Amino acid sequence: MNTISLAWRYLWSRPLGAALNLLLLSLGLASITFLLLVSHQLATAFERDLAGIDVVVGAKGSPMQLILSGVLHLDVPPGNVPLQAVRALEKHPMVASVIPISLGDNFRGFRIVGTSHGYVSHYQATLAQGRLWDAPMQVVLGATVARKLGLALGNTFVGSHGLGAGGHTHGDNAYTVTGILAPGASVLDRLILTDTASVWKVHEDYTAVDDEDRQVMQDEREVTMALIRYKSPLAAMSFPRFVNTSTEMQAAAPALEISRLLSMLGLGTDVLRAFAGVLLLTAGLSVFIALWTAVRERRADLALLRMLGAPPARVAALLLTEALWLGALAALLGVAGGQAFAALLGWMLQLDNSLLIGGLVWPAELWAVPAMALGVSLLAAILPALGAYRVSVFELLQSR
Repeated sequence: MNTISLAWRYLWSRPLGAALNLLLLSLGLASITFLLLVSHQLATAFERDLAGIDVVVGAKGSPMQLILSGVLHLDVPPGNVPLQAVRALEKHPMVASVIPISLGDNFRGFRIVGTSHGYVSHYQATLAQGRLWDAPMQVVLGATVARKLGLALGNTFVGSHGLGAGGHTHGDNAYTVTGILAPGASVLDRLILTDTASVWKVHEDYTAVDDEDRQVMQDEREVTMALIRYKSPLAAMSFPRFVNTSTEMQAAAPALEISRLLSMLGLGTDVLRAFAGVLLLTAGLSVFIALWTAVRERRADLALLRMLGAPPARVAALLLTEALWLGALAALLGVAGGQAFAALLGWMLQLDNSLLIGGLVWPAELWAVPAMALGVSLLAAILPALGAYRVSVFELLQSR
């Protein structure tokens, strides 16, 4: 019988002990896998959705709230800003482009975003069907929206007030689907895009009392915020200060605010990482005790192997192979468990159309998990393997 199959039999000769060691190792590795996957996917999502946006200008309030609501669409905005003020920023010598964002309505929980074609171009999105809007009350659906709601070209619907499902509907103004975006793994996948004029029309028709009131509302039109790209990186030093001190608006740098967010989340991940480390340490000690006990219990078997001609190195290799079997199984179960936890989190977050987390991914850093499993198992097996290597056949026979 070769070393690999014999080590497998020895591993499961005490099934309860082997199962306990396997469970401890797998839980620790699953926790580490989960942390790696979520950190990777969050970093990828932030990098993708924030790319090319140098600053977000909106109503005064929380800069973090401004970024989460206007770029990642995970929060409610602090308020609106005058359209004329945003148009004045377009003429600023440091500004290369301005993308207006108008929020306020949703359809079955998916946000209706009034914007320009530049928003679609910014994320390099492509159409799977139809065309972009060319008039008010026409919409383009993100891939996730179209799939979950079952909408097709030519379908019509009415939006609900607010950014979450349950608000009153704007029944007099129906949107018509003119296009559906191809999946792009960006924030656009979970949005309903339309012309900014659509948002104004819906709310003006709903609140205007007469033509005079409508004219006043048109003169005082607002947008929620503006996504701005600089002409030069040097603008980052002075443009936010100009907005914050010279206007009634505020400027928030996405890179800075997301760094703050990740640092706040870092405490929680550190706790989970420490917990996973404790599990791995406990599992390593448990494996060491199990193998050390196995050497003592199998002294007669080891002596017999030596008498049959097995060299000391092969006897030691038997213990190391047993540990490697345990590490390989734990790595398989740990990675699978971590992927399952990440997929479950993604499913739960998608209930409110939140961040795109989940799905099977394998970032390069995930290779550390199998390496860690094998490393812990081998370290735990070194001393027991040395004990098996030094077993004296004559002493064992005399003791028998």
